[in-house]
Amino acid sequence: MNVAGYKCPALYYTASGVPIVFLHGLSYGADIWQRIGVTDLLMKKRVPFLALNMPYGLKSQCQPKTRDPQKNIAFANESTKTFFGSEVPVLVGASIGGNMALRYAARFPVKGLLLVAPSRALEPDLVQLYSQFKFSTTIVWGSQDNIVASEDMRTLADKLPNAKLVVYDGANHSAYKDEPDRFKRDLLELYANAE
Repeated sequence: MNVAGYKCPALYYTASGVPIVFLHGLSYGADIWQRIGVTDLLMKKRVPFLALNMPYGLKSQCQPKTRDPQKNIAFANESTKTFFGSEVPVLVGASIGGNMALRYAARFPVKGLLLVAPSRALEPDLVQLYSQFKFSTTIVWGSQDNIVASEDMRTLADKLPNAKLVVYDGANHSAYKDEPDRFKRDLLELYANAE
């Protein structure tokens, strides 16, 4: 797809209802959500989704690439509008994708956030905006994560008005890969509250 000056592959499924938009981590592309079975589950349940290859991804096939948060957020927003019009999405963001999801939610309406060990989530420019977040947020953190600290995730959960922290015992930074079934349950639970 060609959106906002970027040419990027994407996985998507259109149906009626609140869409889910997936923002992968730095070392992944949109196919990670397919590999763990999330996209198949959502198609079976007739839940619309968009799994973007993001311009920041090391393995994403986007052209050009950029790490600029504002450009990535604009790309995600334009892509969401392209597929779902004015429907307000639920965002799922992992690691740097979690940071992008938080930044997206600070600028555009969302119905909920599922964040997997979002990186740099306590940057001052973001933290000052969290009191405005009125939607439900689930934060997933793996107890073996050696990239994002548990204290940061607890602090983030305290700073977001409607957030809960879920710890996946024994899981690494990409906790959804280590516990895909639990991740799917947590996603469907958040989604049910967002509709």
